[in-house]
Amino acid sequence: MRHERHIATGTETTLPPLVDQFGRQVTYLRLSVTDRCDLRCTYCMAEHMTFLPRQDVLSLEELYRLARVFIRGGVRKIRLTGGEPLVRKNILQLFSLLAPHLDGGELDEVTLTTNGTLLSRYSEALFATGVRRVNVSLDSLDAGRYARITRWGRLDSVLKGIDAALSAGLKVKLNAVAMRGDFESEVDDLIGFAHGRGMDLTLIEEMPLGQTGHDRSQSFLPLDHLRRSLAGRWTLVPIDDRTGGPARYVRVAETGGRLGFITPLSCDFCANCNRVRVSCTGGLFTCMGSEGTVGLRQALRGEDPEANVGSLIRDALGRKPKGHSFEISRQAVSGIARHMSVLGG
Repeated sequence: MRHERHIATGTETTLPPLVDQFGRQVTYLRLSVTDRCDLRCTYCMAEHMTFLPRQDVLSLEELYRLARVFIRGGVRKIRLTGGEPLVRKNILQLFSLLAPHLDGGELDEVTLTTNGTLLSRYSEALFATGVRRVNVSLDSLDAGRYARITRWGRLDSVLKGIDAALSAGLKVKLNAVAMRGDFESEVDDLIGFAHGRGMDLTLIEEMPLGQTGHDRSQSFLPLDHLRRSLAGRWTLVPIDDRTGGPARYVRVAETGGRLGFITPLSCDFCANCNRVRVSCTGGLFTCMGSEGTVGLRQALRGEDPEANVGSLIRDALGRKPKGHSFEISRQAVSGIARHMSVLGG
C-alpha cells in the first residue's frame, strides 16, 4: 500500500487536501461513536434493535486517531454522532482530545447531534471542551406524539436538556423530520418555539434507511410541498447562510429566525457535498445514500496506521459517487438496508 506524501506546515504534519473524483473537497467529518441510543425513533430504528458487540466498536483513542488523519487532510469541522453520542461511556474524553485542535486553529468546530435526553447532564462539560453548538432532534412539542415517535421518550427531559444547553452558552439548532399528518399541523408551533428562544430550526425529509416497522411511502412529506404551505402563513426570505452542511436557509420575517430545509429526495443536495461519515467500527462511508463502505479499523491497528489509513481514505474518495439513489413515492421506496443510527443520519 502506498504511503502519503507528508507536507510539513508549522508544528503539524499535514496531508494533501482530501478531494473526490468530482473535485469536491472533504472538509467535514461526521464521526459516529456508537450505534446505541436510549430512544427508538420510528424513522431511525426498529423497536427491537440488535446492537454491535462492544468489542467491535473502536476505542475513544482510536476514534481520535482516525479524526486526526482527517484533520491532517484538511477537515475543518467534526460532528460526533451516534446512535446517541452521549450514551457512549466516557465520551467527554474524545471531546477533550479534540479540543487542542480547536485551540490550535486546525479545526473550526467540534459539535454533535443529540436527541437531547442527556444534555442537562453534559452541557457545561461540553462547553468546557470547546463545543459551541449542538443539534438537537425534536420532532414534536406534543408529549404524546413525541412518545409515539420515539417509542418511549419523554419530552420533558429533552426540553430540560435544551434549557441546560442554552444556559451553558451553547448555540442550539433544532432538527425535525417532516412527515405527513400531525407534523404538518405542528410545524408552526416548532417554528415559534425555536425562534422564540433564539434557536434555528431545520426541517429534514425522511430518508429510506433501514427497516423500522414504519411505512415511509405513506409518511414521506416532500419539503418543497411543505415550504409552499409555510409560505402561505409566513414570510420566507431566502438567505445565503451556510453552516457547513446541506441545509438551505430562509429568514422568517415574522420571527427574525432562521429556518433550514434539508431535501435529499425532492431536491439534489449532492452537488456541493463536502462530507464523509465514519461508523463507530471504523467503516468509511463516502456517501450516506450508498451501501459501499471501506473498513479502516485493520489499517488503524496495523503498522504505520496514519499513512495506511490516509491511503484508504483517498482510494475511497476516488470512488465517491456523484449522488445518492434514494427514492420514495406512494408506489415504491428505494433506499438502503443500513439503519440511520449506524451513522447518525
